[in-house]
Amino acid sequence: MSEIVYLRMKKNVELTFLKELTLKDIAYISASSPLKRTLEKTTLYRITKKDRNIVIIDSFLVIDHLRDLHENLEFQLVGPTYTIVRIKKHKKPPNLVIVSIVWLLLFIGTGMTIMNFHYDVSMQEVQQKLHFLLTGEKSKYPLWIQIPYSFGLGIGMLLFFNHWFTKRFNEEPSPLEVEIFNYQQNLDQYVSYYENKLNDTKPYH
Repeated sequence: MSEIVYLRMKKNVELTFLKELTLKDIAYISASSPLKRTLEKTTLYRITKKDRNIVIIDSFLVIDHLRDLHENLEFQLVGPTYTIVRIKKHKKPPNLVIVSIVWLLLFIGTGMTIMNFHYDVSMQEVQQKLHFLLTGEKSKYPLWIQIPYSFGLGIGMLLFFNHWFTKRFNEEPSPLEVEIFNYQQNLDQYVSYYENKLNDTKPYH
């Protein structure tokens, strides 16, 4: 009876240089120790400059190659059916001037968005009426309401996004992280289909 080897493809692999991909680079292996060490060193693909920055390694091709090398083994796939290999080229450190300009534009844009929202919903009039209902006096600038409200707005945004710079308040992902995750999932699904050499379909433009 042939020995069963279980393979689980890694969903994403990032490389910073061109290299020969071995089985341990793109998959987790479950087998007896001597056999596992042998399989881990199996070369599957050689990345070249023609591959640009994304390579899709399909599990069908991996198993087909392994069966040619080890006819006495049975390979069972668990989990993802492909691995996305991303080649990250060396990046220069970010320019401080450009980062500052982008940060300033985002800061001004966010401030304008908040102010326009409050103008559209007549927030100042609402706070004035609230002040009148609670005190019986009219005031153009009810600061005792406006100041706590301003602090609460900022604190609420921090709690909503669950971040203070690099520090997290709890283990729950923020809505922004969930949206980025969903976007990455859709992007990976698109790339895995159209960059896979086994698929003949090309994207429509």
